[in-house]
Amino acid sequence: MLKGRDVLTLMEFKPDEVKALLEISKEFKARYYSGEIYMPIHLGKTAMLIFEKPSTRTRVSTSVAAYQLGMNVIVASPQELQLGRGETIADTARTLSRYVHVIAARVYKHEALEELAQHADVPVLNLLSDKFHPLQSLADALTIWEKRGRLEGAKVAFVGDVGNNVAASLVVIGSKLGWEVRLIGPRQLWRNDLSRLAEDAGRTGARVYQSDSLEELRGVDVVYTDVWVSMGFEKEAEERERLLRPYQVNSAVMELAGPQALFMHCLPAHRGMEVTDDVMDGPRSVVWDQAENRLHTAKAVLAAVTP
Repeated sequence: MLKGRDVLTLMEFKPDEVKALLEISKEFKARYYSGEIYMPIHLGKTAMLIFEKPSTRTRVSTSVAAYQLGMNVIVASPQELQLGRGETIADTARTLSRYVHVIAARVYKHEALEELAQHADVPVLNLLSDKFHPLQSLADALTIWEKRGRLEGAKVAFVGDVGNNVAASLVVIGSKLGWEVRLIGPRQLWRNDLSRLAEDAGRTGARVYQSDSLEELRGVDVVYTDVWVSMGFEKEAEERERLLRPYQVNSAVMELAGPQALFMHCLPAHRGMEVTDDVMDGPRSVVWDQAENRLHTAKAVLAAVTP
Protein backbone atom coordinates (compact mmCIF):
# COMPACT_ATOMS: atom_id res chain seq x y z
CA MET A 1 0.00 0.00 0.00
CA LEU A 2 1.60 3.25 -1.15
CA LYS A 3 -1.03 5.76 -0.03
CA GLY A 4 0.37 8.38 2.32
CA ARG A 5 4.01 7.41 1.72
CA ASP A 6 6.83 9.95 1.42
CA VAL A 7 9.17 9.64 -1.57
CA LEU A 8 12.50 11.00 -0.38
CA THR A 9 15.12 8.59 -1.76
CA LEU A 10 13.35 5.37 -2.94
CA MET A 11 15.48 3.50 -0.41
CA GLU A 12 12.35 3.48 1.74
CA PHE A 13 10.53 1.40 -0.91
CA LYS A 14 10.79 -2.35 -1.43
CA PRO A 15 11.83 -3.62 -4.88
CA ASP A 16 8.27 -4.78 -5.61
CA GLU A 17 6.94 -1.32 -4.70
CA VAL A 18 9.37 0.37 -7.09
CA LYS A 19 8.27 -2.03 -9.82
CA ALA A 20 4.65 -1.24 -9.02
CA LEU A 21 5.29 2.48 -9.53
CA LEU A 22 6.92 1.73 -12.88
CA GLU A 23 4.04 -0.51 -13.95
CA ILE A 24 1.59 2.31 -13.12
CA SER A 25 3.79 4.70 -15.11
CA LYS A 26 3.78 2.41 -18.12
CA GLU A 27 0.01 2.01 -17.93
CA PHE A 28 -0.53 5.77 -17.64
CA LYS A 29 1.72 6.39 -20.65
CA ALA A 30 -0.23 3.87 -22.74
CA ARG A 31 -3.52 5.48 -21.71
CA TYR A 32 -2.06 8.91 -22.48
CA TYR A 33 -1.28 7.87 -26.06
CA SER A 34 -4.68 6.27 -26.46
CA GLY A 35 -6.20 9.70 -25.81
CA GLU A 36 -6.99 9.28 -22.11
CA ILE A 37 -4.94 12.27 -20.97
CA TYR A 38 -7.18 13.60 -18.21
CA MET A 39 -7.76 11.01 -15.46
CA PRO A 40 -9.36 12.85 -12.51
CA ILE A 41 -8.72 10.25 -9.83
CA HIS A 42 -7.72 13.02 -7.40
CA LEU A 43 -10.35 15.55 -8.44
CA GLY A 44 -10.60 18.43 -5.98
CA LYS A 45 -7.32 17.68 -4.22
CA THR A 46 -4.34 20.05 -4.13
CA ALA A 47 -0.62 19.60 -4.71
CA MET A 48 1.82 22.14 -3.23
CA LEU A 49 5.09 22.46 -5.17
CA ILE A 50 7.96 24.36 -3.54
CA PHE A 51 11.04 25.27 -5.60
CA GLU A 52 14.22 26.59 -4.01
CA LYS A 53 16.09 25.83 -7.26
CA PRO A 54 15.27 26.69 -10.88
CA SER A 55 13.54 23.94 -12.85
CA THR A 56 12.12 23.16 -16.27
CA ARG A 57 11.37 19.43 -16.57
CA THR A 58 10.57 18.81 -12.91
CA ARG A 59 8.36 21.84 -12.47
CA VAL A 60 6.41 21.40 -15.68
CA SER A 61 6.10 17.61 -15.59
CA THR A 62 4.94 17.53 -11.96
CA SER A 63 2.49 20.40 -12.47
CA VAL A 64 1.03 18.83 -15.62
CA ALA A 65 0.87 15.40 -13.99
CA ALA A 66 -1.08 16.78 -11.02
CA TYR A 67 -3.44 18.68 -13.32
CA GLN A 68 -4.07 15.58 -15.44
CA LEU A 69 -5.08 13.76 -12.24
CA GLY A 70 -7.64 16.47 -11.53
CA MET A 71 -5.61 18.24 -8.87
CA ASN A 72 -5.23 21.93 -8.19
CA VAL A 73 -1.57 22.95 -8.29
CA ILE A 74 0.12 25.68 -6.25
CA VAL A 75 3.73 26.51 -7.15
CA ALA A 76 5.84 28.81 -4.97
CA SER A 77 9.41 29.63 -4.03
CA PRO A 78 10.39 30.03 -0.36
CA GLN A 79 10.46 33.79 -0.97
CA GLU A 80 6.77 33.66 -1.86
CA LEU A 81 6.04 31.81 1.39
CA GLN A 82 6.78 32.79 4.96
CA LEU A 83 9.78 30.45 4.76
CA GLY A 84 11.52 33.36 3.07
CA ARG A 85 10.92 35.51 6.14
CA GLY A 86 12.12 33.03 8.71
CA GLU A 87 9.17 30.75 9.43
CA THR A 88 10.50 27.32 10.34
CA ILE A 89 10.18 24.32 8.05
CA ALA A 90 8.28 22.52 10.81
CA ASP A 91 5.69 25.28 11.16
CA THR A 92 5.32 25.51 7.37
CA ALA A 93 4.81 21.74 7.16
CA ARG A 94 2.15 21.76 9.88
CA THR A 95 0.30 24.63 8.22
CA LEU A 96 0.40 23.28 4.66
CA SER A 97 -0.82 19.90 5.88
CA ARG A 98 -4.13 21.57 6.83
CA TYR A 99 -4.61 22.85 3.26
CA VAL A 100 -3.10 20.45 0.72
CA HIS A 101 -2.97 16.72 0.04
CA VAL A 102 0.67 16.36 -1.03
CA ILE A 103 3.79 18.54 -0.75
CA ALA A 104 6.61 18.28 -3.30
CA ALA A 105 9.82 20.25 -2.95
CA ARG A 106 13.05 20.91 -4.87
CA VAL A 107 15.66 21.96 -2.31
CA TYR A 108 19.33 22.64 -1.81
CA LYS A 109 19.72 20.51 1.33
CA HIS A 110 18.25 17.04 1.66
CA GLU A 111 17.91 17.60 5.40
CA ALA A 112 15.25 20.24 4.68
CA LEU A 113 13.12 17.57 2.98
CA GLU A 114 13.58 15.21 5.90
CA GLU A 115 12.43 17.90 8.30
CA LEU A 116 9.48 18.75 6.07
CA ALA A 117 8.44 15.08 6.00
CA GLN A 118 8.92 14.71 9.75
CA HIS A 119 6.38 17.45 10.52
CA ALA A 120 3.94 17.12 7.60
CA ASP A 121 0.79 15.04 7.87
CA VAL A 122 0.63 14.55 4.10
CA PRO A 123 3.10 12.84 1.72
CA VAL A 124 6.29 14.72 0.89
CA LEU A 125 7.99 14.15 -2.48
CA ASN A 126 11.61 14.89 -3.29
CA LEU A 127 11.73 16.83 -6.56
CA LEU A 128 15.53 17.04 -6.19
CA SER A 129 17.93 17.59 -3.32
CA ASP A 130 21.70 17.72 -3.08
CA LYS A 131 21.74 13.98 -2.30
CA PHE A 132 18.97 12.33 -4.33
CA HIS A 133 16.71 12.73 -7.37
CA PRO A 134 14.28 9.80 -7.04
CA LEU A 135 11.63 10.90 -9.55
CA GLN A 136 14.34 11.26 -12.19
CA SER A 137 15.49 7.69 -11.55
CA LEU A 138 11.96 6.38 -12.07
CA ALA A 139 11.85 8.10 -15.47
CA ASP A 140 15.27 6.63 -16.25
CA ALA A 141 14.07 3.13 -15.36
CA LEU A 142 10.91 3.48 -17.45
CA THR A 143 13.00 4.59 -20.43
CA ILE A 144 15.39 1.66 -20.07
CA TRP A 145 12.43 -0.72 -19.74
CA GLU A 146 10.90 0.64 -22.95
CA LYS A 147 14.12 0.48 -24.94
CA ARG A 148 15.37 -2.91 -23.71
CA GLY A 149 12.00 -4.63 -23.36
CA ARG A 150 12.64 -5.66 -19.77
CA LEU A 151 13.45 -4.03 -16.44
CA GLU A 152 15.81 -6.48 -14.77
CA GLY A 153 19.47 -7.03 -15.54
CA ALA A 154 20.33 -3.74 -17.23
CA LYS A 155 23.98 -2.69 -17.40
CA VAL A 156 24.17 1.07 -16.87
CA ALA A 157 27.33 3.16 -16.77
CA PHE A 158 27.17 6.61 -15.20
CA VAL A 159 30.14 8.64 -16.46
CA GLY A 160 31.54 11.81 -14.88
CA ASP A 161 30.49 13.23 -11.50
CA VAL A 162 29.72 9.90 -9.85
CA GLY A 163 29.16 11.61 -6.52
CA ASN A 164 26.13 13.65 -7.56
CA ASN A 165 22.44 13.21 -6.75
CA VAL A 166 21.47 11.66 -10.09
CA ALA A 167 24.17 9.01 -9.79
CA ALA A 168 23.03 8.31 -6.22
CA SER A 169 19.44 7.70 -7.30
CA LEU A 170 20.58 5.58 -10.25
CA VAL A 171 22.43 3.37 -7.77
CA VAL A 172 19.36 3.17 -5.53
CA ILE A 173 16.94 2.16 -8.28
CA GLY A 174 19.50 -0.15 -9.86
CA SER A 175 19.82 -1.98 -6.55
CA LYS A 176 16.03 -2.34 -6.41
CA LEU A 177 15.80 -3.69 -9.97
CA GLY A 178 18.81 -5.97 -10.15
CA TRP A 179 20.97 -3.83 -12.42
CA GLU A 180 24.70 -3.66 -12.83
CA VAL A 181 25.60 -0.02 -12.24
CA ARG A 182 29.11 1.07 -13.14
CA LEU A 183 30.15 4.45 -11.75
CA ILE A 184 33.00 5.71 -13.92
CA GLY A 185 34.79 8.89 -12.91
CA PRO A 186 37.78 10.35 -11.06
CA ARG A 187 38.62 8.74 -7.73
CA GLN A 188 38.30 12.09 -5.96
CA LEU A 189 34.53 11.93 -6.57
CA TRP A 190 33.93 8.27 -5.74
CA ARG A 191 31.07 7.42 -3.41
CA ASN A 192 31.59 6.00 0.08
CA ASP A 193 27.94 5.12 0.77
CA LEU A 194 27.35 2.03 -1.37
CA SER A 195 27.29 -0.46 1.51
CA ARG A 196 23.84 0.67 2.68
CA LEU A 197 22.38 -0.81 -0.50
CA ALA A 198 23.85 -4.26 0.09
CA GLU A 199 20.58 -5.74 1.38
CA ASP A 200 18.66 -4.81 -1.77
CA ALA A 201 21.54 -5.90 -4.00
CA GLY A 202 21.68 -9.26 -2.24
CA ARG A 203 17.96 -9.73 -2.80
CA THR A 204 17.85 -8.66 -6.46
CA GLY A 205 21.29 -9.69 -7.71
CA ALA A 206 22.33 -6.10 -8.39
CA ARG A 207 25.98 -5.14 -8.65
CA VAL A 208 27.38 -1.65 -8.15
CA TYR A 209 31.04 -0.75 -8.52
CA GLN A 210 33.29 2.23 -9.22
CA SER A 211 36.15 2.70 -11.65
CA ASP A 212 38.24 5.52 -13.06
CA SER A 213 38.72 3.68 -16.37
CA LEU A 214 36.56 4.27 -19.43
CA GLU A 215 37.37 0.69 -20.45
CA GLU A 216 34.60 -0.33 -18.03
CA LEU A 217 32.09 1.06 -20.53
CA ARG A 218 32.43 -1.97 -22.78
CA GLY A 219 29.22 -3.90 -23.20
CA VAL A 220 26.85 -1.64 -21.27
CA ASP A 221 23.25 -1.07 -22.29
CA VAL A 222 23.29 2.62 -21.33
CA VAL A 223 25.89 5.37 -21.09
CA TYR A 224 24.52 8.05 -18.76
CA THR A 225 26.04 11.40 -17.88
CA ASP A 226 25.06 14.64 -16.16
CA VAL A 227 26.43 18.16 -15.84
CA TRP A 228 29.84 18.50 -14.26
CA VAL A 229 28.82 21.45 -12.10
CA SER A 230 25.51 20.83 -10.33
CA MET A 231 23.51 23.64 -8.75
CA GLY A 232 25.21 24.63 -5.52
CA PHE A 233 28.72 23.76 -6.72
CA GLU A 234 29.36 26.79 -8.93
CA LYS A 235 32.40 27.90 -6.86
CA GLU A 236 34.10 24.63 -7.77
CA ALA A 237 33.39 24.93 -11.49
CA GLU A 238 36.93 25.37 -12.78
CA GLU A 239 38.37 22.51 -10.74
CA ARG A 240 35.48 20.18 -11.60
CA GLU A 241 35.81 20.91 -15.31
CA ARG A 242 39.53 20.13 -15.18
CA LEU A 243 38.94 16.93 -13.25
CA LEU A 244 36.09 15.69 -15.43
CA ARG A 245 37.30 16.69 -18.91
CA PRO A 246 38.69 13.16 -19.60
CA TYR A 247 35.19 11.76 -18.97
CA GLN A 248 33.36 13.70 -21.66
CA VAL A 249 30.87 11.47 -23.50
CA ASN A 250 31.76 11.79 -27.19
CA SER A 251 31.63 9.53 -30.25
CA ALA A 252 34.81 7.71 -29.20
CA VAL A 253 33.31 6.92 -25.79
CA MET A 254 30.10 5.62 -27.36
CA GLU A 255 32.14 3.50 -29.79
CA LEU A 256 34.02 2.04 -26.82
CA ALA A 257 30.72 1.16 -25.12
CA GLY A 258 29.55 -0.69 -28.23
CA PRO A 259 26.78 -0.39 -30.81
CA GLN A 260 24.14 -1.63 -28.36
CA ALA A 261 24.66 1.26 -25.94
CA LEU A 262 22.06 4.01 -25.66
CA PHE A 263 22.87 7.51 -24.43
CA MET A 264 20.97 9.10 -21.53
CA HIS A 265 21.14 12.49 -19.80
CA CYS A 266 18.72 13.89 -17.22
CA LEU A 267 19.05 17.41 -18.71
CA PRO A 268 19.74 20.28 -18.88
CA ALA A 269 22.92 19.44 -20.81
CA HIS A 270 25.96 21.63 -21.17
CA ARG A 271 26.76 20.73 -24.75
CA GLY A 272 30.45 20.61 -25.51
CA MET A 273 31.28 19.85 -21.90
CA GLU A 274 29.97 16.56 -20.47
CA VAL A 275 28.53 15.56 -23.86
CA THR A 276 29.13 16.48 -27.48
CA ASP A 277 26.42 17.47 -29.95
CA ASP A 278 26.90 14.41 -32.13
CA VAL A 279 26.07 12.13 -29.20
CA MET A 280 23.31 14.27 -27.76
CA ASP A 281 21.54 14.53 -31.12
CA GLY A 282 22.66 11.15 -32.43
CA PRO A 283 20.58 8.06 -33.22
CA ARG A 284 21.41 6.35 -29.93
CA SER A 285 20.30 9.27 -27.78
CA VAL A 286 17.04 8.69 -25.88
CA VAL A 287 17.14 11.89 -23.84
CA TRP A 288 13.82 13.23 -25.14
CA ASP A 289 11.98 10.00 -24.33
CA GLN A 290 13.65 10.15 -20.93
CA ALA A 291 12.45 13.74 -20.45
CA GLU A 292 8.90 12.86 -21.49
CA ASN A 293 8.84 10.00 -19.03
CA ARG A 294 9.22 12.50 -16.20
CA LEU A 295 5.53 13.27 -16.83
CA HIS A 296 4.27 9.70 -16.74
CA THR A 297 6.30 8.68 -13.68
CA ALA A 298 5.36 11.85 -11.79
CA LYS A 299 1.73 11.07 -12.52
CA ALA A 300 2.19 7.52 -11.22
CA VAL A 301 3.80 8.71 -7.98
CA LEU A 302 1.14 11.35 -7.35
CA ALA A 303 -1.61 8.85 -8.11
CA ALA A 304 -0.11 6.20 -5.85
CA VAL A 305 0.84 8.18 -2.74
CA THR A 306 -1.74 10.97 -2.54
CA PRO A 307 -4.38 9.96 0.04
